Amino acid sequence: MTSVATESLREQLWNRRYDENIAPVTELCDTLAQARPEQQVAYVDPVHDIDECRIISLFSNVGEMDPSGFVTAGDEQAATRLLGIHWQIGLRPSFVMPWNVHPWFTPGEPNGRLTAPQIEQGLRPLVKFLTLVPRVSALVAHGTEAHRLADQLLKAQGPMLYKRGFGIYKVRSLSGRSFAGSAERQEQWLLESAKAYAECMTRNGIPVKGR
Repeated sequence: MTSVATESLREQLWNRRYDENIAPVTELCDTLAQARPEQQVAYVDPVHDIDECRIISLFSNVGEMDPSGFVTAGDEQAATRLLGIHWQIGLRPSFVMPWNVHPWFTPGEPNGRLTAPQIEQGLRPLVKFLTLVPRVSALVAHGTEAHRLADQLLKAQGPMLYKRGFGIYKVRSLSGRSFAGSAERQEQWLLESAKAYAECMTRNGIPVKGR
């Protein structure tokens, strides 16, 4: 993720978005943006890798697009929480890739709670995205909207997911009011997310740190 990156690092990542390891996903984002010229689509940063990726992080993209221009877990606190989870279990960026439920943002108009049509509009882009990362066999859905799109994916693409031995894990959004609660509750939510990612790693034969 890039929310906590320095400006110079962000520029480096931006300039690498057409690198071979991520170019097909970048081109998909360009296609989605061209279909709606009045809107914008966040890119996936090039620390991720289409050939190495095994796990998708699906985010409910409420709010504005991150200034970096890349998909993030939400606000900066959410990005920090996710980085902490990945560090805790030893999940490298190349093994996981983020995606938004509804890929589009309208400049100057923060996304509110996503509507049912907006979630449904995210299904075809998600299916296309999955064809670009053929080794992916797990998806972690963060937040209610992501849970709903994951359900639609399972209903629409059940046979394809079955062939891939696909697993879907539903966890809490790490961002904003969705993560408001006592320190004890927040710790429990973080543990649940870490457990989901660790199970994704195990099903893909990726060693989990500390096990």
